[in-house]
Amino acid sequence: MFTALAGLLLLSAPYIHVLARQLSPLQQNVLPSSFVVDNSSISLNVINCPVLLKGYTLSNLEETNTGVTAHLSLAGTACNAFGHDIATLTLEVTYESEARLHVNIYDTAKSQFTVPSSVVELQSGSQAIQKNNSDLIFNYSPSPFAFWITRSSEPDAQPLFDTRASSLPPTPIPPVISTDNTTALDAFPLVFEDQYLQLTSALPLGANIYGLGEVVASSGFRRDVGTNGGTGTIQTMWARDIADPIDQNIYGSHSIYMEHRYNETSRRSQTHGVFLFSSAGSDILLLTPPSSNVSLIEYRLIGGTLDFYFFSGPSPQKVIEQYGELVGLPTWQPAWAFGFHLCRWGYTTVNKTKEQVTKMREANIPLEVMWNDIDLYHAVRDFTSDPVSFPADEMRSFIRELASNNQHYIPIVDAAVAKQINSTDIYDPYTRGTELDVFVKNPNSTEYVGQVWPGYTVFPDWFSENAQKYWTEALTNWSNSGIEFSGIWLDMNEASSFCDGSCGTGADLSNTTAPFILPGDPGGEVTDYPEGYNSTISGPSGNITVNGTLTYGAGGSTGSTLSKRGLGSGGQKDVDLNTPPYAIHNGNGRLSLHALATNATHAGGYVELDTHNLWGMMEEKATHLALQSLHPGKRPFLISRSTFPSSGKWTGHWLGDNFSKWQYMYFNIQGVLQFQLFQIPMVGADTCGFNDNTDEELCGRWMQLSAFMPFYRNHNERGALSQEPYRWDSVANASRTAINVRYSMLPYWYTLFANASQFGAPPVRALFYEFPDEPELFGIDQQYLIGRDILITPVLTPNVSTVDGIFPGRGRVTWRDWYTHNVVNGSTDGSPTTLSAPLGHIKQTRQGPYSLLVSQAADGFAFGTAYIDDGESIPPTPSRTIEFHAGKGSLKISGSGSFAVQETLETVTVLGVGNTEKRPTRVSVQEKEVSGWEYVPAQQKLVLSGLGLSLNHNLTITWS
Repeated sequence: MFTALAGLLLLSAPYIHVLARQLSPLQQNVLPSSFVVDNSSISLNVINCPVLLKGYTLSNLEETNTGVTAHLSLAGTACNAFGHDIATLTLEVTYESEARLHVNIYDTAKSQFTVPSSVVELQSGSQAIQKNNSDLIFNYSPSPFAFWITRSSEPDAQPLFDTRASSLPPTPIPPVISTDNTTALDAFPLVFEDQYLQLTSALPLGANIYGLGEVVASSGFRRDVGTNGGTGTIQTMWARDIADPIDQNIYGSHSIYMEHRYNETSRRSQTHGVFLFSSAGSDILLLTPPSSNVSLIEYRLIGGTLDFYFFSGPSPQKVIEQYGELVGLPTWQPAWAFGFHLCRWGYTTVNKTKEQVTKMREANIPLEVMWNDIDLYHAVRDFTSDPVSFPADEMRSFIRELASNNQHYIPIVDAAVAKQINSTDIYDPYTRGTELDVFVKNPNSTEYVGQVWPGYTVFPDWFSENAQKYWTEALTNWSNSGIEFSGIWLDMNEASSFCDGSCGTGADLSNTTAPFILPGDPGGEVTDYPEGYNSTISGPSGNITVNGTLTYGAGGSTGSTLSKRGLGSGGQKDVDLNTPPYAIHNGNGRLSLHALATNATHAGGYVELDTHNLWGMMEEKATHLALQSLHPGKRPFLISRSTFPSSGKWTGHWLGDNFSKWQYMYFNIQGVLQFQLFQIPMVGADTCGFNDNTDEELCGRWMQLSAFMPFYRNHNERGALSQEPYRWDSVANASRTAINVRYSMLPYWYTLFANASQFGAPPVRALFYEFPDEPELFGIDQQYLIGRDILITPVLTPNVSTVDGIFPGRGRVTWRDWYTHNVVNGSTDGSPTTLSAPLGHIKQTRQGPYSLLVSQAADGFAFGTAYIDDGESIPPTPSRTIEFHAGKGSLKISGSGSFAVQETLETVTVLGVGNTEKRPTRVSVQEKEVSGWEYVPAQQKLVLSGLGLSLNHNLTITWS
């Protein structure tokens, strides 16, 4: 790891499930005859749409200063490609702010499903603005209807979004991805059917596209649009329980992308964003047809409407902030959430869990939060603790002991609730849920039964009017029983089920065994050597070295090759709930496999086909509100797996069931960058990897990397090698160093997250966010920035002690080594520089309440802010914002706000002061000369210590 900085920081002293796809043989219930659909009239191809449909024609146009409304009528004969064409649509265009344009195309009858405002309340603003004040312009042609979006400042430039056929390549086009026939582009008309919607826009050739997830993308943070050797992208939106596959749909659904566009002539860049607000299952294609002079994005939805928001930026940070203004800004995080967290699936007793805490303390590795996985449960049931291995009274005592040490405890909550087996089976979460009628149902109103860890299960229906009451009661009762949690970990909430459809009818409900072997059980042992280790050459130890020789890759390469409107479908006739005619690229195949069946029915008549992608977010909202009730006035802390736009208002996220492989440590970075764009900034990966066995070097490097990520947790699967950071001396040393630096940076992290919660600013940033006009940075995702000041260059490959990194700014920015404070003589032409990065790079942070680190630019200036409050109350609450202004020969500190800062400013370090010929001879604080300072010419470093200054007053420090 190499860490560099350019800026100003207030620092503090340190605070002292893997599942194979082996499905149950139980089959889906036979549907009532009313759900059997005749699809004989559907062509299953859009090739005839230009001939028959001829698109839509615009009429009844009403144009105002703030927008446009119009009717869209079907032109020609319906093509019925993958559904039934809807004859009459409504177009609504609203200039919602200077930077946001809303274009909504929906069926006039409003029978298609849209996300209810009670589920996601978009912040549309108090009132629209006049068109002439907008950065964006909506342009249209009436017949066939098409639209394009331009910047008001550049009306003749290539549009930001353009659906005109004349802007797209001629069709038909053979499969652009040769291995996938569905990438044949037969035509580009606007198609709006009950079970299929299609819209295509031109993009600049080789466009820089970021977002569209959640995904582990082989191309990295910048998406593959099919140029420069790429094949293109098919991003599927369908929440899926799967262990982090590459280039497939996984846990969350976020149809927001950001395009960064560089002008070769002006050498300047601008960024804009496009968001499709829809919960429908969908494919979003990024492709470049052969010989085409444009790339393209094509949306293919199996329901819903075409509800678009456009954000003008023009910077990456502005786009992210503008998206946050719409979907909601991130929840405030408690200060303790930024510490180090530890979990393992396989702490089989409370005493073993205590042992981990004790060993962390003995190793002098700070531990903020202890977690438990499902082995906490009795019979693997939510809201319980095992009476033998995790007795409730012992757990209460253990958790209170943690609290007395200012530590915290978090347990897991799985999505599925166990179904009571018989009348002698006492399980209140099931009986109470039945009493309140809060579980998902079958189409015939019987209870929908799935299968998860405890056996047969039911699922909370978040549309039920009693769902919040039920969930708050369950969490409260659990806490009162002894599991006095500080936060909650939500898992399996895609929602996942191991049955194919509802499996309750005729099932042996007394059979509570899972239909597969759990990791660590006999027959499910995790016995593979770590990646890159060859035991036939290096012996059975698994060590990083044997007789001084590195073992990774010995004997040849073994590197990883893992390459309330309408009810929608619930209220429409002649729609196929179970196998929609257009098959999106769901990695599991049919949509009901390893998930709730698409005909599962929710309160109000909604069906899972339309609402599947909302389940996790709705659980997060219910859990957040329950924790607010349980811990009044305290900030809820949640980490959850399945997410949707607005989830960041309620929860953080971990990057799922990753693998103990070097490639996945690299994927860690793109995942965190994705979720900054998605407005879910509290995010991180399972450090050292979850699946498989890690090794000493990989775990040490990963502990270093994750120390510079927002959410920092080490977690691995049951049955794998233990990977707590004290297991190896080198990992313990590297962890202590990294955690000490992290904890010294907590005021900086805290301020960044306060800015995220107030303004939507991303705490973690791709390099081009701060240096938008340097094209060599557009594809960089092996480095990243914390805020605008800290450049992280991690080691992502084995057997090395150096790392190559780019230093942005092309020589205009002064970068300094975090550890030594030396100026880094990086390349000024944008090419990589080789840096020393030994494992366990040691740097002890100074002790003291607060220290201030100032890294001046070449002109002697620097600026920074710090946000301080009590760290746990829900804002608005008393706070203080402090500003730091460094100029030539002075540092001025000023603040505002009513919060009284108890800690004093003890140490100030200013880098970039004077030189060997011109060094300071006099230093004053509040116009009084002081003697407690030193100057280090090699780093141009001025250090003032023993200050004891209050941050509740304005301060001035000068030197000459």
